[in-house]
Amino acid sequence: MRRRDALKTTGGAAVAAGLPALVGRDGCRTETPKSKRQLVLDLIDQTQEPSYVPAAFFIHFSEDEHVGPPAIEKHKEYFRFTGMDFVKIQYEAGFPAHPEIEKPEDWAKMPLHGKEHYAGQVGVVEGLVKALREEALVVCTLYSPFMLARDSVGPERTIEHMEADPEAVRKGLEVVTESLLVFVRECARVGVDGFYASTQGGEAGRFSRPELFQEVVKPFDLIVQNEINETTLFNILHVCDYDLPYDDVTPFRDYPGDVVTCSLHVGEEAWTPKQASEFFGRPFMGGLERKGIIVDGTPDEIRAEVGRVLARGADRQILGADCTLPGDIDWERIRTAITAAHEFRG
Repeated sequence: MRRRDALKTTGGAAVAAGLPALVGRDGCRTETPKSKRQLVLDLIDQTQEPSYVPAAFFIHFSEDEHVGPPAIEKHKEYFRFTGMDFVKIQYEAGFPAHPEIEKPEDWAKMPLHGKEHYAGQVGVVEGLVKALREEALVVCTLYSPFMLARDSVGPERTIEHMEADPEAVRKGLEVVTESLLVFVRECARVGVDGFYASTQGGEAGRFSRPELFQEVVKPFDLIVQNEINETTLFNILHVCDYDLPYDDVTPFRDYPGDVVTCSLHVGEEAWTPKQASEFFGRPFMGGLERKGIIVDGTPDEIRAEVGRVLARGADRQILGADCTLPGDIDWERIRTAITAAHEFRG
């Protein structure tokens, strides 16, 4: 049995949560209080009926809280204050800039970045696993090979090179993917429960020839996505529209991931969380606009919007935003939205 499958059994999940899988004298399991960890796992277990709506929102912290004890403490403080239902670790390791990659053929020179590059980020993951894993799932942000390569070489140059000579760029993406797998395996080694796996490249207008997404971006996405799906317990697929909107999210439909989060604006359509969940065939995370009422509404308006969203929500849903919230947002607003989700009775 794969580690992932073992952990997803009731007993395995209880052990992973640090909870006893109690068995009575008659051989039947007895009821034990469920941690946030188990409540979220219930969402992806069709044999369980979710008892409430989990919620989580994400922000980036200041630069001096990206690594080391300050990063660990800030994540803990945010998790505790907001009351969110799982721990989501921001990825701040970046990927080294490579301005020497000036032409498509230069992608063959992309160096492999190993454990030493990720040591600080893995240290944050390990610290938060030790501090919080007994009570909640701990997942880490994971950017796709395309996203890291684009940030390394430069957005415009990357697109230019991919359109001019996609096979040349693939050589570099192979190395970036191998490097990213080093990070994934190191996080798994220190006990991370899964990843918030963000992908881009399939947006409207990203490439002059949209087929490039299927030919060059998606194959490397799936190498990483399949790895995390095989080796970890709980993964969220994030179809990110931070740069550009989508006319069609069908290319992501066959990506693995226990939960999906994406914008509810697809082309000219405005989806409900229920429609998104049904389209992807899995629980949906989201519902609130990252620059909407949660940022500028009153507490009553936030609670009302949460109620409106969840009333049209999926049968299995995590309340969240379509992407990362502004870093300067008042955390009280986030706690208000999360509390409203927990109190919602549809």
